[in-house]
Amino acid sequence: MKRRQPAATKVFEQNVIALVWDFDKTLISDYMQAPLFRKFGVDSGRFWAEVDALAELYARRGLRCNRDTLYLNHLLTYIEHGPLKGLTTDDLFDVGKELEYYPGLPEFFPAIKKRIAENAEFARYGIKVEHYIVSTGFADTIRGSEIAKHVDGIWGCEFIEEPAMPGFLDGKKAPELPRQIRQIATSFDNTSKTRALFEISKGANKVSSIDVNSKMQEHDRRIPFDQMIYVADGPSDVPAFSILNQFSGQTFAIYPAGDQAAFHQVDKLRQDGRIDMFGPADYREGTQTWMWLVDHVEGIARRIAAAKEERMRQAVSAPPTHL
Repeated sequence: MKRRQPAATKVFEQNVIALVWDFDKTLISDYMQAPLFRKFGVDSGRFWAEVDALAELYARRGLRCNRDTLYLNHLLTYIEHGPLKGLTTDDLFDVGKELEYYPGLPEFFPAIKKRIAENAEFARYGIKVEHYIVSTGFADTIRGSEIAKHVDGIWGCEFIEEPAMPGFLDGKKAPELPRQIRQIATSFDNTSKTRALFEISKGANKVSSIDVNSKMQEHDRRIPFDQMIYVADGPSDVPAFSILNQFSGQTFAIYPAGDQAAFHQVDKLRQDGRIDMFGPADYREGTQTWMWLVDHVEGIARRIAAAKEERMRQAVSAPPTHL
């Protein structure tokens, strides 16, 4: 008697479509630090002008700096020397409520989830949409925002208020100090965003035993790259665009409606093959951006459903018939 060979175990159903979003200038028209600076009376224009000048300043001192994260160090300088003295992670969270979104947001986030979930063809296979935000801004501000409740994961910069002291392993405690951000816990630049894409793809954000650096075949991943769409605003997101383009994902760039310079910038990305398409920052139903995103999410969903139907057809033999 032949023993039946056990069927190969499938790690994930691969029925998830991921919309991965940049934040500043993609979902909101300004930098997320704007309401924070207003709250503390900081001149936003001066702060960013100083940040832009830092790389050259430090280069004259023989230092090579990461331009994408220099602003975090300058933020700590503002905290230490007065303009942002007393800044806490609660402050970062609270100003998230003041962020102003482009038209159609945050409504688009739950609407596209509902559209796929209520489609009978897709519901048959449990196909669903998840939203992820990957930003070089503050994770706490995004968590405090109106859009956070519609999001399945957030990557961003995070801070430490009470650093561990030398000797903490022996029980030595930090001196009593007023609450205040003092160190950087996590910094995200435009290259490290690609790490987040691999975490989402492999399911490392959902299953703690999966390490992002573990070797994992595409057919074993929770969300293959070809089931991802990355949405961002410009050249700084080229590393993430490149990963999705390399592995058959889809890429879309946003520009503010009526902004000729921004239009030229994203059109250049399209001409150079960096993105699949671009559209104005208007997510209301019927706009070009809404139609492209909906069309391509549904296209991925149809492809998933068709592949599952084909596997089912191949797995089920024809019934016996009368001779």
